[in-house]
Amino acid sequence: MKTTSAKSNKSGAQLRPEQLSTSTGNRAQIDFQKRRVNRSLNTESLLALLREETPKFLELVQVVGRWVWIQFSGKQPSTVTRVLAELGFSWHSPSQSWYHPGGTFAVRRVAFDPRKKNGSYRLVA
Repeated sequence: MKTTSAKSNKSGAQLRPEQLSTSTGNRAQIDFQKRRVNRSLNTESLLALLREETPKFLELVQVVGRWVWIQFSGKQPSTVTRVLAELGFSWHSPSQSWYHPGGTFAVRRVAFDPRKKNGSYRLVA
């Protein structure tokens, strides 16, 4: 039986209450004030913060120009996602990696791989 309630999605299927919930359960909330501050850090300040707060991430860090990228081999737990978000990192779906702009923000997108133009290096922990 097809229903047409307000809780229907575009396909007409009923949404379950757990899909409508905005509750985060036991997940820790992201501190957005901390994220804003960390997002504006330059590359050297960010690397110092990573050394101090999350030294295990250093082996995954790749510095591309002023940008810092972190790529995991698989899906990381939500606690790692929260920490990365608070450190000012954002998720980049196409490359399946986290990135931090190193205090610089592009005015427009680029259509090339910045690693080829700017070079990149990995940190030795």
